[in-house]
Amino acid sequence: MLRAKKTEIVDSLRDVFSDAGVVVVTHYQGMSVAEVTELRRGMREVGARFRVTKNRLAKIALADTPYSSLADLFTGPTAIAFSSDPVAAPKAAVGYAKRNEKLAIIGGALGGSLLTAQQVRALADLPSIDEVRAKLVGLLTTPAARLVSVLQAPGGQLARVLAAHAEQGGPD
Repeated sequence: MLRAKKTEIVDSLRDVFSDAGVVVVTHYQGMSVAEVTELRRGMREVGARFRVTKNRLAKIALADTPYSSLADLFTGPTAIAFSSDPVAAPKAAVGYAKRNEKLAIIGGALGGSLLTAQQVRALADLPSIDEVRAKLVGLLTTPAARLVSVLQAPGGQLARVLAAHAEQGGPD
């Protein structure tokens, strides 16, 4: 590989490591092209990415980034899953690893904190940011909807009483 191409790859990886909210390090030994393509498709659907890396270039790119503690994990057939959402990449990677034993979760990092494989699996069990936002919106709108129904109830009851009174031929 030409030196210019290696520099381009290192710069690209450095951008990934600088901008990512979470990085999951995996081993993908024995996976076919079709399986990797399926994994990448699943990652894209949740807003994450999956990238096969060259270990030496990845270690160079990790220097002076928040994820420099990951350098020791880059041995063997290594690939990274990453996303800005701290739950998307772990959730997609762990979900795929449960269906296909060829993908092994080695570890990861969240911010500057190194995570073990078990901690990555625990992170995958958390709801995504979109799920948390949806629950929060639901919690915020429920009291408002109840308040509107409570405020409308007396007016509705009064209208029903007056309508019933009018039907009975109340006083003229």
